[in-house]
Amino acid sequence: MKSLGFNFSQVRALSGAGQQHGSVYWKKGSVQILKNASSKLPLHQSLKACFSVSNSPIWMDSSTASQCSALEKAVGGAQHLASITGSRAYERFTGNQIAKIYSQNPEVYMETERISLVSSFAASLFLGAYAPIDYSDGSGMNLLQIWKKVWSVSCLDACAPGLEEKLGCPVPSHSVLGPISPYYSQRYGFSPDCKIVAFTGDNPASLAGMRLQEGDIAISLGTSDTLFLWIQEPTPALEGHILCNPVDSQTYMALLCFKNGSLMRERIRDDCASGSWDEFSKALSSTVAGNNGNLGFYFDVMEITPEAVGIHRFNGDNQKVSDFPKEVEIRALIEGQFMAKRIHAEKLGYKVMPRTRILATGGASHNKKILQVLSDVFNAPVYTIDTANSACLGSAYRAIHGLIAEMNVSLADVVKLAPEPKLAVTPTAGAEEIYCPLLKRYAELEQKVVCNPASSCLAK
Repeated sequence: MKSLGFNFSQVRALSGAGQQHGSVYWKKGSVQILKNASSKLPLHQSLKACFSVSNSPIWMDSSTASQCSALEKAVGGAQHLASITGSRAYERFTGNQIAKIYSQNPEVYMETERISLVSSFAASLFLGAYAPIDYSDGSGMNLLQIWKKVWSVSCLDACAPGLEEKLGCPVPSHSVLGPISPYYSQRYGFSPDCKIVAFTGDNPASLAGMRLQEGDIAISLGTSDTLFLWIQEPTPALEGHILCNPVDSQTYMALLCFKNGSLMRERIRDDCASGSWDEFSKALSSTVAGNNGNLGFYFDVMEITPEAVGIHRFNGDNQKVSDFPKEVEIRALIEGQFMAKRIHAEKLGYKVMPRTRILATGGASHNKKILQVLSDVFNAPVYTIDTANSACLGSAYRAIHGLIAEMNVSLADVVKLAPEPKLAVTPTAGAEEIYCPLLKRYAELEQKVVCNPASSCLAK
């Protein structure tokens, strides 16, 4: 940006996003090095000796199963942990990663003076001091009491001693942390008055970038399918995640992830529609809403929500069948994927309201026939939104919001001149009457296909 002639002196505030669940471990004494970094050197040269753990754990680290079990046991079970922190214990979550580092390398843990998330680490670089963890990203750690917005003492104690001091106090996501570090003023020409607004996680930043409002659902139809929900009164469960809302600290966002997304849709397209999306769409149009009662569960890989694998087909009498005609198979896949999303969203406390909008993004959001099924299943209009860089855009919106949040201005007011999502489809008349009983049936049949110790979980 500097070589392209960008005028940093005009930047009034900046914020950012970091991939969730990663953690960074600052060695004792590092804050002075960070504060006094020479603007004549690139940061990596000044900071190379500042970290007690050289390889930071990220969301792909799933080696903490024993720590997860210990945490759940310490607080009275998985559901109780979810009721405190918004999620049951997950291997990638930061509290369990810290517990593993403490148990395997207590001397390294004792040498650590501050633990940052990726988001607060990046904010620290711009601040020239240890940046606090924001409420929203902090609620993806199995450590934050999401109702009172403070660290849970019982969770901290179960992970490692003296952990609260190493984490610092969490702050609202719109907090102005202070002015930019002299390093950036001297090296890049930022104004010394430029404000640093708390950084957050990539998923919360995407919620801001997509400009969700109360009652909205954002559905990303990609390799995995992801739901973001704006929720007023969540009910934390053993599935999904409840996070503090990054743009309204009085409300919450729910997050659900489904592994069998577009890869499953592409596989059925190849098997049943000669690899053609046009044929796939024609098959959807040739079948009726509700698919004459035929329901299917399609999991090529072990699903997260629900925990199940394999292909399971049921006819209108709830009898398991070995196959469907090709066009029935296609509708069963799409209806099943969207019914699962609605059922599991409602388990977390979501209610479809008259003002509900579904904001669809990702590859499948370009297919109007798929979007029509989505609209019918949820009984809500579907809008499309270009969110190729939604986390970056959300960070820019949040930087503006941080500047004026003290004036009691909402993010919606800040971004009211941004381009509006485009209405793609509205529910078909009578769809709600068809899908209400089907959703109930689907939820009951789902219990027959979930994995449990007494049943086999092999794909057929």
